[in-house]
Amino acid sequence: MNRNVILTAKDLSKTFSNASEQQHVLKNLNLDIYQGDFTVIMGNSGSGKSTLLYALSGMDRPSLGTITYTGTNGTRPEEISKYSNDRLARFRRNHCGFVFQQNYLNDSMSALDNVMVSGMLTTKNRKELADRSKELLQSVEIGEKDWKKFPAQLSGGQQQRVAVVRGVINRPEILFADEPTGALNSQNTNNVLEILSALNNDGQSIVMVTHAIRAAERGNRILYLADGVILDEIEIGPYRGDYKDSSNPQQAEAQERHRKLKDFLADMGW
Repeated sequence: MNRNVILTAKDLSKTFSNASEQQHVLKNLNLDIYQGDFTVIMGNSGSGKSTLLYALSGMDRPSLGTITYTGTNGTRPEEISKYSNDRLARFRRNHCGFVFQQNYLNDSMSALDNVMVSGMLTTKNRKELADRSKELLQSVEIGEKDWKKFPAQLSGGQQQRVAVVRGVINRPEILFADEPTGALNSQNTNNVLEILSALNNDGQSIVMVTHAIRAAERGNRILYLADGVILDEIEIGPYRGDYKDSSNPQQAEAQERHRKLKDFLADMGW
């Protein structure tokens, strides 16, 4: 089955320099990101995972190579790596959503306002924005009683769920997530992963960096980075529930996905 490519990296390199040496973090890397995929980037610390995510999303510029955006509506491909800083900021605002390990919520704003202030970057219809924000917050189990609470009044898991809603309020074509469950306990990790899976099932394209196998299992495509290059990748199919859940009607399929991922990571030296 042919899949629509929405983002392409070609001969991508990223080098950081200091007074004594150059550090080559990404090395002539080539990658296509497909519409509707849940793409997971794994690898040991220092392998270039976050650097790749920042380059793909326009948060950072490559030292060499190109990032080309095709999008979901058949528009003419655009080489975003050549954009000015202002145009690159507009690209991120109009096409990308972000979730990080730290939620970066504004401490002086309520949960609802944290979401709405991001939405105001693309729409001035305050009622429409408020309605969508409330609907999304309810969908991640942040009820009306919590909308006016400040981040400090919410649990860590609630804060990260608000951050996910903020990341998708503008209907991004790609949601970029950098270790989105890295600071959460087990239950809150599962809650956030369930939200990401639900978004992907509704067609949201996701690119996620993670160290955790539990999180990686939510993806259908897993890339393994080593020393700035993609060592290999595997397709394991869409997530259809926990492989340990005996009530899951696709338990056998989920167990096979888990086995494929474990074997793949073992081959990579994980």
